[in-house]
Amino acid sequence: MSVTAPSLPAVRRRPGRWLGNPGFVVAAVVLGAILLMAVLAPLVAPFDPYEQVLDRRMLPPGFVDAERASPAHLLGTDNLGRDYLSRLIYGARISLLIGFFTMLVSGVIGTVLGVAAGYFGGRVDAVVSFLVTTRLSLPVVMVALAVVAVVGGSLQVVVLVLGLLLWDRFAVVMRSATMQLRGLDYVLAARAIGSSTPRILLTELLPNLASSLVVVASYEMAQAILLEAALSFLGLGVQPPLPSWGLMVAEAREFMLFEPWMIVLPGIAICVLVLAINLLGDGIRDATAPEGRA
Repeated sequence: MSVTAPSLPAVRRRPGRWLGNPGFVVAAVVLGAILLMAVLAPLVAPFDPYEQVLDRRMLPPGFVDAERASPAHLLGTDNLGRDYLSRLIYGARISLLIGFFTMLVSGVIGTVLGVAAGYFGGRVDAVVSFLVTTRLSLPVVMVALAVVAVVGGSLQVVVLVLGLLLWDRFAVVMRSATMQLRGLDYVLAARAIGSSTPRILLTELLPNLASSLVVVASYEMAQAILLEAALSFLGLGVQPPLPSWGLMVAEAREFMLFEPWMIVLPGIAICVLVLAINLLGDGIRDATAPEGRA
């Protein structure tokens, strides 16, 4: 009599964890297109974004006014005769640079403080909590306006100021997540075998904090882009003639009753970029979170 070995249960997999999320796919395509456009701006842009042609001022796009539009300028020209499409393409560079480096600066500061507070606790936690409370008592926009007004607006100053003001969310989230992980079995086992504290933090804690870190990083990057646009709109951010999207909105506000497309186009660009970054962060979180794995 032959005995048939019991079959092992099939391992259930979740195919397409990444591609199965429509929001993530759309966001990745949109953000990839914007990033590629920014990198290849000298090859993609039809005109020099700084070139002024005064006899071609305020030409509308063809979909706004076909009679006044010029076929050479697909999205029209601004009040100085500069090609609007070219300035939008180069403006993507400014927004992505500011968003990425601001997120990098604030992420390093906030992650170091948050992980240290959550892992060590005690006085370290008390000091970090005091720093977070102090930072939360300072309104970001008002402090940024004051600092930039005193120091002067430039790309480097905006990145540094926003990076030093947006680290609190990283610290709060990383502290809470680290406190939840520090008592788990694999961390206790690493301590028991004599692993050093830096090794535990780098190899045991940080990989398991990645999903939370990605979500906060995407939010802060989008927040930095919006704050840069607000500062540039108020004249205290990126200075002319750099083609910042916020600056383009500021330059067009005096014409918004007569040529509203001049505000609508950079406004749509800001909204699409911010939405794509947030959706991408949510999609990466869903795909990398432990509960979403097979």
